[in-house]
Parts: sequence; C-alpha cells; structure tokens
Amino acid sequence: MSALPHPAIPRAAWGNALVLALLAALAAALFAWQPGTWWPGAPRPSRWLWAGASLSAYAGFTAWILWRTRRAPTAPASAIGEDTVLVAYASQTGFALQLAQRTAQSLEQAGTPVHLLDLAALDGARLARYRRALFVVSTTGEGDPPEPALGFVRDVLARPAALADLQYAVLALGDATYAQFCAFGRQLDAWLRTHGARPLFDRVEVDNADQAALRHWQHHLSLLTGDADLRDWSAPRYQAWTLAERALRNPGSVGGPVYHLALTPPEAMPDWQAGDLVEIGPRHAPATVAAWLQAHGVDGGAKVRVDDQDTALADVLASRQLPDSVQAGTGPQALIEALAPLPHREYSIASLPADGALHLLLRRMQRPDGSPGLASGWLCDHAPVGAPIALRLRANPNFHPPAADVPLILIGNGTGIAGLRALLKARIAQGARRNWLLFGERQRDHDLHYREDLALWHDDGWLERMDLAFSRDPGGHHYVQDALRAAGEPLQAWVRAGAALYVCGSLDGMAPGVDAVLREVLGDETVEPLRLQGRYRRDVY
Repeated sequence: MSALPHPAIPRAAWGNALVLALLAALAAALFAWQPGTWWPGAPRPSRWLWAGASLSAYAGFTAWILWRTRRAPTAPASAIGEDTVLVAYASQTGFALQLAQRTAQSLEQAGTPVHLLDLAALDGARLARYRRALFVVSTTGEGDPPEPALGFVRDVLARPAALADLQYAVLALGDATYAQFCAFGRQLDAWLRTHGARPLFDRVEVDNADQAALRHWQHHLSLLTGDADLRDWSAPRYQAWTLAERALRNPGSVGGPVYHLALTPPEAMPDWQAGDLVEIGPRHAPATVAAWLQAHGVDGGAKVRVDDQDTALADVLASRQLPDSVQAGTGPQALIEALAPLPHREYSIASLPADGALHLLLRRMQRPDGSPGLASGWLCDHAPVGAPIALRLRANPNFHPPAADVPLILIGNGTGIAGLRALLKARIAQGARRNWLLFGERQRDHDLHYREDLALWHDDGWLERMDLAFSRDPGGHHYVQDALRAAGEPLQAWVRAGAALYVCGSLDGMAPGVDAVLREVLGDETVEPLRLQGRYRRDVY
C-alpha cells in the first residue's frame, strides 16, 4: 500500500503551533509580572522531577502523534499503474482514515495494488491518471467537509476536470440527526458524475458508523476484486432462521439454476420493508469440512468453547475460513480462535412480513472448477430443508418504495426480480396501480420468475404495463435496456408525470446499459436531477 500525502503542513498543525506559542508567551508574561517567590510553599525537588517527567512524556506523545500523521512525499505519476486503485480519504476525527486503511488492506489482500491518499493531496490532474478510485469521506456539522479537505473543495471541486476514464465509488460517513446528512459525500459524488466519471457501484452512506452499511461496502469490495473470501471487518449478529422451503424455478434453462427459498424466523415474524436486504452467514458443505479434517489429521469431534457453549470442532469449522496448513501442536481451541468467520452474503428480499415467510431468489453460482459458490452452494445444495440458516435483516432505506401517488417504473434482470416483486407487493398493499415493469432474462419458457404473480397483477391492473426481454430466445439477443429504448416515448411521458425509476439486478451489463439508455432517451439534464431528487434509485450487485 502506497501512502501519497501532500508535502505541505496542514493548517491544523500551524494552528496548534500558534496556540502553543501564545500559551508559552502568556506563561512567560505571568512569571515576569509576579516577582519573588511565586508560591508560599515551594514544591519539593521530587515534585519538580515528576512535573518535568510528565511534561517530557506529553511532549514525546505529541511528537509521536505528529510523526504518525506526517505527510509523505507524493509518488510520481509513473507509479500509477493501470490496475492501481486510488483510496482517497477526508477525515475529521480519524474514523474515515481508519476505514480507508481497512479498505486498502482488503484490496491488497485480494492482490490489488493500492495508493492510499489524503484528499488534501489530490488535484484534478492526478485524479485523472487513475482508472479506479474509492473515496471515504466524512461530513461534519451541518453539511461541511472535514477541515483538511477545504483546500480540495476550493481548488478542485470548484473547477472542471476530465474524468471520463475514471470509475469510482464513494463511502459517505455522516450523522442522520443532521439535516445535511452525508452532504460532502453527496457533493463529491455529484461532482465526479458531472465530470464524466462512472460509478463502480452506488454511493454507500453510513449513519454513525453503522456496521451493516460498512459490511455493504465490504460486499462491494469483494465484487470489485473478484475475491469472495474477503474477511468481514465485523461479524454480523445472526439469528438462526429455518429453511422451510426450496424449489428450483428454472429447470431446463441454459442459464444457471435459480432457486426460490422460504425461511421462517426463530420467534415472531420481525418487521421489514420492501427493498430491504438480508445478510446470510454461509457454511462449508459437510464433505468439505470432513476432507479438511482428514487432510490435516484433526479430530472434528473435539470440543471447543464458542459463545459460552461447548461445540464440536467440525461444526464450528463449517463457518470459518479453512487454512491451507495447521501448525504442529495447535490445539482445537487455539485453532478456532485463529480462524476468521466466513464472509457474509447479501440478498434482496422478495416478500413482505404479511406473506408469513422471508422469500429469497438466488442463482447457484459456479466456480471455474465447476464447484458451486460458497453461499449459493450452501443455500441451494447443502443445507437440508429444516436446517438453521444464519440470517440478519438489514434495512435498505434507499430502495424503499415511493409514496402511493408516485408512478413507479421497475427495471431489472435475473434474480433482481426478487427486490422488484417485494416492491410490487408493497405498492399493491398501498393501492397504487401506476406500476410499469421492464424485466429481462434468458428464456421466456424457463426464466420468467414468479410468472404467476406477474400475470395475475397484470390482469388485475396492478401492473399497468409490462415489457419483457429474453436474450436467448429466437430472434437474437434482446436485453431489458433494449426494451427500455423501444419504449422511449412512454418513458418520457411517465417521467414528466413524476414517475420514479427503480433498478434491481446485475451491476455488470444491465445497470450501466439501463443508465446509458436513460441518458440517451431523457438526457443528462433530466437524469441527474432525478438521481438527486431520489427518483432514480438502484440496488445492483
């Protein structure tokens, strides 16, 4: 990880030095003003020694802090490789810096070269040399940028920049009790988009260090690097739900198998809203754990202490990252304590609490060697019906449905229909009929997920319009963005009528394709205000 801060001394350091100088001058003036013995009982020599030692310790600590936060020389432009990711931060209290460092470490863990850079050291010319950039920025007070970033705001955000070759993402930190929540992150995001940069994924906003939002950022990092095993910074606190139902939804499809799952909670049905997500704690297949235990000569029946309970080692290993080797003499308890939990996976919820179960729709992913993906393999193949599933609900307010009187255009592909199905259920419960669905998949006969629901809602008038696109049917490749382009005039009319646009599905291909068509049909001058007004929202992965 390369640190590339600015050589200039920050204003805060000059300010602190000035305050210390003024205090020293004031102390000297007071000593001069008070002649003779300054205190009736002068301190004993030992107390002078303790005072001197305390002062030296404080001075040493201050010097160490200044050394830790010193600014290293900026690396030359030639050090910026094509695959180097810039991680830039703007921090007021140090939390954004800490998260930027964790982000850089996660990228390096996946083999991605990284430059970690204070935003104060960044200008438009240097930014334009990168192909990918991640920004971790906080907001202070009523929408202000952190103090170290004021020069960046003045010298960079106030000027144009050529960023057409840049892909980026923003992690915005803030406090929702303030009216201008995450204002600086939003300002930075808008400036980047305005000057041609393309988002890798949508801005992630964090309210008061919310761990769920931070895990969502880590989820995107794993997708960005292609490393599904990136370690969670903090483990979710799961509940044990029950896998009540599993059904293959697309037998005979040329695409990967898609399964519908129903899960029930351990107690009363909790509340969630359409658009919310779940975090799943995956497990290795029993055969995988058994093979690992045999290969390393470890007794899977040995008892270990986890969460104040005695559990068989094999059962705990199923939820841990399995190492390639085990040091000789390592006991079962020490082994468990050294292993990180498996990283979580996120899925859109396809149902509402009133349905009596939490529904998921997921595709069983396949690794290059033909084996199923970790989480999808666990949920689709290995977990028996009736088994406990580690699950945590996560609010996703950015994708909650709009008011009932707002027309809604729903666009998605593949298993993205899960989130759109929940939104349609919520709209029907609201009595809202102005709903338009555009959906794409591979084959009409096999991949029209939830076709019964969609047909019923369309026949009963809850879906005013439905446009479908299937890429593997006769007639050539036809995608959901093609259906959107073909419906350009109705799209313009719905937007003029105040419609909101919600997109759910694939981050690669579909989401940028839909965005390009929206800008082609509506124009940037319409799309950008829609996004800023919250009328254009995405949940893509």
